[in-house]
Amino acid sequence: MSEERDAPLAGVFGWPASHSKSPALHGHWLKRYGIRGWYLPLPVRPEDFAEVLKALPRMGFVGANVTMPHKAEAFRMADEATPLARRLRAANTLILREGRIFADNTDGFGFIENLRQNSPEWSPAAGPVTVIGAGGASRAVIAALAEAGAPEIRLLNRTLANSEELQRDLDLPLKLLPMEKLSEALEGAALAVNATALGMAGGPPFDLDLSALAPGILATDLIYAPLKTPFLAAAEKQGARIVDGLGMLLHQARPGFAAWFGREPEVDEELRRAVLEAA
Repeated sequence: MSEERDAPLAGVFGWPASHSKSPALHGHWLKRYGIRGWYLPLPVRPEDFAEVLKALPRMGFVGANVTMPHKAEAFRMADEATPLARRLRAANTLILREGRIFADNTDGFGFIENLRQNSPEWSPAAGPVTVIGAGGASRAVIAALAEAGAPEIRLLNRTLANSEELQRDLDLPLKLLPMEKLSEALEGAALAVNATALGMAGGPPFDLDLSALAPGILATDLIYAPLKTPFLAAAEKQGARIVDGLGMLLHQARPGFAAWFGREPEVDEELRRAVLEAA
């Protein structure tokens, strides 16, 4: 029993948390590497989040992932944060050490690593990037693309005010366009990113016209349910190379696992299968 109590604990905060693939992901790594530890779903209501987070170190937790709707509050509660988490004012990875909370945001890292693994020929500097959607995930992706050297980032959103707010917060020279200018935004682009919920299982239908998308462009979706989203299917019909969004989830988990359990994990087909097969 003493060994079980000493095993490091981590988990994923969310409300709800039952849909999260993170327990299957981290559980697979723990088993693969023979690491004594636990990773648990942590379904916590927003009004209880602060109190629960403060109690985690006393329960043996070394860290946690954070998903909606807690990312902003997780950042606010942190004692220290990486420059990127401060810039985004949101955290998806927490490290708990000596009673202090360290916050990071690894969503952008996961996005870039997914493209590098699954489309090795792609380069951030290859040409303009078109990003559709100005939500929280879009912020992390745009910041990562700018840091990686994308020469131009075109941002489309149905509400221009949201795009303008994102641009102010990130302080980046984005090209802002209304959704009606999608064809213009795709012209000459080297990468197209769907950062909206359009086409997500159980979500709003995908209703965008991708006929202006040029053959050979790389297209990726942040959604991974379904794995081949309507956006990716439409892009593939236009001759695009496609990368699904599951790899972003897998790669964003790497820094947290390494910090909590002391082992840099590997993202491969075995991991993908384990996560996809998880209930």
